[in-house]
Amino acid sequence: MIRNMNSYPLYDDGEHKVYWLGIEEAEDEKGILTNQYLVIDGNEAALIEPGGFFVFSRVLKNVSSLIPPAQIKYLLYSHQDPDVVAGLNLWFEYAPLAKIVISELWVRFIPHLAVLNGGRVIGIPDKGMDIKLGSSVIRAIPSHYLHSPGNFSFYDEKSGVLFSSDIGAAAFPQGEWYLFVEDFKSHTKLMEGFHRRYMGSTKALRAWVRSVRKLNPKAIAPQHGAIFRDKNVGKFLDWLESLEVGIEVFEKEFYDE
Repeated sequence: MIRNMNSYPLYDDGEHKVYWLGIEEAEDEKGILTNQYLVIDGNEAALIEPGGFFVFSRVLKNVSSLIPPAQIKYLLYSHQDPDVVAGLNLWFEYAPLAKIVISELWVRFIPHLAVLNGGRVIGIPDKGMDIKLGSSVIRAIPSHYLHSPGNFSFYDEKSGVLFSSDIGAAAFPQGEWYLFVEDFKSHTKLMEGFHRRYMGSTKALRAWVRSVRKLNPKAIAPQHGAIFRDKNVGKFLDWLESLEVGIEVFEKEFYDE
């Protein structure tokens, strides 16, 4: 059963901290559940996948319990979906100096959110980039066509947490939820349908897995579903590598009849 939860620490060495930013039971009735994350290094912070309108008050409350929102230096967006970006203009009042970081493919779409960015948008080039936060670095890792044509994962080098966007997403039945994957085999049943439909290309997915293995992340934290850690990180990457998704699935099911 879903319970209201406040922030949960994923990493804390005193100077560098990573938090998952909670959940409220009412969100289960408004659409697919979403995860937001906060990375703090010294006096600077990055809010990852800030989310849409319905989660804004919960995210703001939980951020405010950890740092003054004005210390947010970056709003990091993996892609352009409304459950990621729709609350963007609400953050401008509370994080007036924050830069919007999103694929350069989507920079010209930002004004359609009724946002006059005033030069506050940083477009991520297709090959990715390093984002300096305090004395640490968050790397934007290309994950194009998984599922957006301009999609990025964010790797926090100091903690080893990879924020994987929709890769790893799970669709919980209404009223069910857990933060960490414990029974991996059972959890795949909540991921498979989503990945087969929303991930655009098996080739792109396997390329992403190869790049992520080089990072050797300690945890993988998706925008939906549960977080992978310890041995389940490797199990998840192995599962992805064996999965056929996107156009390859559609070609067989709809075009080759």
